[in-house]
Formats: sequence, structure tokens, C-alpha cells
Amino acid sequence: MSDTYGKDPEAIAQLTPEQYRVTQEAGTEPAFRNEFWDNKEPGIYVDVVSGEPLFASVNKYDSGSGWPSFTVPIEPGNVVEHRDRSYGMIRTEVRSTNGDSHLGHVFPDGPAEAGGLRYCINSAALRFIPLNDLEREGYGEYRKLFDGSAS
Repeated sequence: MSDTYGKDPEAIAQLTPEQYRVTQEAGTEPAFRNEFWDNKEPGIYVDVVSGEPLFASVNKYDSGSGWPSFTVPIEPGNVVEHRDRSYGMIRTEVRSTNGDSHLGHVFPDGPAEAGGLRYCINSAALRFIPLNDLEREGYGEYRKLFDGSAS
């Protein structure tokens, strides 16, 4: 993995129809019927298009929403927020900074003790890197997030 991330046309060409709809057309996958909503394995989540590191399992929690929910991104600079006025609501869309993938939305109803935010993210926008594969996949620097944790 490189430290330079971007919107990779080759990666986009390999997306499933659902991944394309979510990441490139700002779609939303069904609640409770997506790959990572109940994943409890330790590791990190990266943008399926660019590979940029986004979230870690140590910051994941069960929000009851049916989508993977996180309290913070692991690299705040890799996540950008935009005002979203679709569907008659005012929400804050979350996109990957370098891949420009639609990830989901951030809401102010997360755990207060962890900052109060809930990053509600589509599984289809993510690729999961298990803890034991971090070095092999080029994300070894993130192993420190799991040192001393019970994850």
C-alpha cells in the first residue's frame, strides 16, 4: 500500500454494482443486510476505491442502526464532511478525502463518553483489513491502535 491515495479507475472498474452505487452515486445499502454491520473482528477499514485508512474496530460500536458505526476516523484527514440536503433532510455526508467515495453520514447521537459522534458508514464503501494482515497489506503502522486493547 502506498501513502499516496487517490481515486483509482482500476479499482472503480472492479467494484460490484452495489459498491459502485454506494461509493460513486452516493447510495445507501440496506440496514442489517450488509457485510460489516456486525463484524467484531479486530482490524481497520479502508476505502474500497483508494485504500486510504478510514476507521478501526477499536472505535466501532453497535449503534443498533444496522450499519457499521464508529466514534472517530483513524485518520481525520482522510474523511471530509459535506452538507447533504437530499431526501428532505439536512445531514452531514462523509466522503473519503482522496478517493472521493461516498462513505455514509455522521450524526451527533453517538456515545457521549467517546465524543458524541456516530459515523454511520456503508459496508460497500469499505474493505476490511484484519489485525493479523495489517503488515502484509501495508498498514502495519496501525497495529499500535490495538496494543493493550481487548479487541
